[in-house]
Amino acid sequence: MFCGTDIGLDLGTANVLVYVKGKGVVLQEPSVVAIDRDSRRIIAVGAEARRMLGRTPGNIVAIRPLCDGVIADYDVTEKMLRYFISRADGGRKLLFRPRLMVCIPSGVTGVEERAVRQAAVQAGAKEAHLIEEPLAAALGAGLDISQPSGSMVVDIGGGTTDVAVLSLGGIVCSKSLRVGGDKVDEAIVKYIRREYNLAIGERTGEDLKMEIGTAYPEGEEDKSTDIRGRDLVSGLPMAITVRRRQIHEAIKETLEFIVSGVKEVLERTPPELAADIVNKGIILTGGGALLNGMDRLLSKETGLAVLVAEDPLSCVAIGTGCALSNMAIISAVSKGKAFKKIV
Repeated sequence: MFCGTDIGLDLGTANVLVYVKGKGVVLQEPSVVAIDRDSRRIIAVGAEARRMLGRTPGNIVAIRPLCDGVIADYDVTEKMLRYFISRADGGRKLLFRPRLMVCIPSGVTGVEERAVRQAAVQAGAKEAHLIEEPLAAALGAGLDISQPSGSMVVDIGGGTTDVAVLSLGGIVCSKSLRVGGDKVDEAIVKYIRREYNLAIGERTGEDLKMEIGTAYPEGEEDKSTDIRGRDLVSGLPMAITVRRRQIHEAIKETLEFIVSGVKEVLERTPPELAADIVNKGIILTGGGALLNGMDRLLSKETGLAVLVAEDPLSCVAIGTGCALSNMAIISAVSKGKAFKKIV
């Protein structure tokens, strides 16, 4: 009998969500780590480290150890995982090594899979099970994917967008795009720099996206907000006013790339499953689902109903919990490579 703690991890580029069996989602923090450049000592993790982005002295650097949904800095990722695993039990030392279910983008390579596996085991996991993000998102959104009926999920995360059609507990066709909320933030930063000669940080870009950003400006009030940054000409601090339609112009190209990926998967979907999707619509999950007008944009471009999941940010983490609660399905579904067990 297994006596350890079952933990599900949504290991995202922007945020890490931790699910503990029997408790639900217990932790949601930014995937940011502040480290000392010289000693590589961890200074802060999560929300505290995010507050340091762009504000650290020379010997401290705040970094995101995950890039485009995969591990970019192995050592820092391992330390971050160890921190979140310990936090999952209220900071108490776990008496038994936990069993982990970790989400991975659907398009990762074998090398990237092994990196996640090794980081999870080195961080203290007894077993590591990998589950593809679209499948976890579907489970977390409450979809019954065990039936011979097609369901389509679009999971827009910080580093990747995963698009998949699911049936009979597995992924029929999918596409993983290395585009997500971070690319949207970058597009805003570049637009402000190009149009106003004003340098702003990624946090300001993200704040702009959440405050006045929109994927579908038609019928929307053209809101505005003031932002502050450094004038690239004079080098002095400066404040400007930015409008909603300008932010849409900045992110339009990035959003078109996501729409193109959704259309590509629809074109490869078998006719019978396509008919099911017409009836059910597309389920939108991930932090990108919260971008104003994202559902209306996808609906207009595909001609299908688009529904935002009840809790889009937590869907993937909740999905890992659904999988952990019924580990018996792993042996059946793993034949379709949706689940991958690593000990």
